[in-house]
Amino acid sequence: MSQTLAATRNPAAADMQSGAEVLLRALKDQGVEVIFGYPGGSVLPIYDAIFKQDTIRHILVRHEQAAVHAAEGYARSTGRTGVVLVTSGPGATNAVTGLLDALMDSIPLVCLTGQVPTHLIGNDAFQEADTTGITRPATKHNYLVKKSEDLARVVHEAFYVARSGRPGPVVIDLPKDILIAKAPYQGVPEAPHRSYRPVTHPDPAQIVRAVAAMKQAKRPVVYFGGGVINAGVAASDALTRLVRKTGFPCTGTLMGLGAYPSNDPQFLGMLGMHGTYEANLVMHGCDVMLNVGARFDDRVTGRINAFSPDSTKIHVDIDPSSINKNVRVDIPIIGDAGVVLEALLAAWDADPTPSESQAVAGWWRQIAEWRGVDCLKFTQTRDRGGIIKPQYAIQRLYELTRETGRETLISTEVGQHQMWAAQYFKFDKPNQWMTSGGLGTMGYGLPAAMGVQIAHPDALVIDIAGEASILMNIQEMATLAQYRLPVKVFILNNQYMGMVRQWQELLHGGRYSESYSEALPDFVRLAEAFHGVGMRAESVDQLDDVIREMIACPKAVIADICVDQKENVYPMIPSGAAHNEMILGAGHGRHAAEITDEGLVLV
Repeated sequence: MSQTLAATRNPAAADMQSGAEVLLRALKDQGVEVIFGYPGGSVLPIYDAIFKQDTIRHILVRHEQAAVHAAEGYARSTGRTGVVLVTSGPGATNAVTGLLDALMDSIPLVCLTGQVPTHLIGNDAFQEADTTGITRPATKHNYLVKKSEDLARVVHEAFYVARSGRPGPVVIDLPKDILIAKAPYQGVPEAPHRSYRPVTHPDPAQIVRAVAAMKQAKRPVVYFGGGVINAGVAASDALTRLVRKTGFPCTGTLMGLGAYPSNDPQFLGMLGMHGTYEANLVMHGCDVMLNVGARFDDRVTGRINAFSPDSTKIHVDIDPSSINKNVRVDIPIIGDAGVVLEALLAAWDADPTPSESQAVAGWWRQIAEWRGVDCLKFTQTRDRGGIIKPQYAIQRLYELTRETGRETLISTEVGQHQMWAAQYFKFDKPNQWMTSGGLGTMGYGLPAAMGVQIAHPDALVIDIAGEASILMNIQEMATLAQYRLPVKVFILNNQYMGMVRQWQELLHGGRYSESYSEALPDFVRLAEAFHGVGMRAESVDQLDDVIREMIACPKAVIADICVDQKENVYPMIPSGAAHNEMILGAGHGRHAAEITDEGLVLV
């Protein structure tokens, strides 16, 4: 019987396509425009289907870990779901670091992994791996498709799971025979998922309780995290309106930067291990804390039994498992951050109880005193040939990028440069700051910047890097060249794994075991070898010219900024210490610790 005649007698047969074609059709219906991937034997049917269409763009990376980080950058900067395509075996295992990174930082991704044919699963076939087993703890959810008729449904469900509730990565493992066999197509379901329906609207009674506590607050603080950014631009706007309406001080986590304008006087700076003096002391001394979209991670809380010891704690989170996981709270509110913030605004206006405005004014006077310490102060000599302070390099990068008037988006690698970027580069809008928070993944920044540049082709995209971290995924310079992506890599080069060196200095008696980076490449020539442009600033008088030249260059750039090797990131809360046990930099005259020959001792 001919295919045409079969379709006439059975209309459903007319909608049968290869599994690979069904997959791409589902991706199109999900609004996917870009896939970051790397081909291999088990996914060649998908690549053949990609070749035959021109709707979805494929970006060929040079390593599967980089594919996931690129998708993270794309997702984080757009609010959309990133898509990754890798082959079976090592392709899938190479992606695991990126998947865990996305899980820790709540980034919505769908990762398509190839798998050996179904009849070979469990036979130790060539490039076989138990992908669903390996990725189960590294993903929000995963699937192994064993039936062709399930393929379209699984793809649509994966996107729903990835972006709903607390976002995260989802893996779909695709045996090669499923990709080749004919499969039916099902469109995007109209009804919500039958069992996974995250709560987005808060319990009204909890909103009333929270506002009552906020109205009585004499020493309040609003503490926000990446959950506000994940909830969309409207959530950041609602946060700003709530903070200004209440008159409360606010502080944010590393992942929350940009959710509230960093230049606003009510913003105290970042909180936590390398947060500001005033933010950490406010958190320690507050009597009411409103946490919106942050998970009380250890880098923020310090010693749990000394964290905000005298406060009524209100925690807003869409993930019920985050409530009371690390810190016991008094008023839990489960819901979408944007929806909850709007409810709090409405309830604040509806509650006739006056707020403790005089007491809050006194709180602001205390905050002003703490701000007067100027904890981020540093000394930069302007002498010709003077050594560049890393803080100054970031400060000038921020100031000179603002002069251009261009949209500027920043990614970072992980280490000292990451913390200096968080401290000295100011973000006034969400989705401008891409960094690895929970997992702290070296090698994140360059591929993430690549994904950001794909999503924002006309923007100025800069990866603030360290000389050690940038080498983790330096091969992606080739991807930048292939797709003519003008990403700028701004390396703070101190020739050390800087954060490792800092901890060795403070906690291990200055024994710098394996933290010095010998035999570094010439980054200028390395950029040229990857068809980019290399630049270097070795002294402070060269810095501004290099930054301006980097910004103006139409090609990918590596700017090698040689900085002070001995500079440390301050303030610093040592591991296991409380917020009021900070170490401040030299010249402040206030230390809550002493450095001895045996390391750091709290006093």
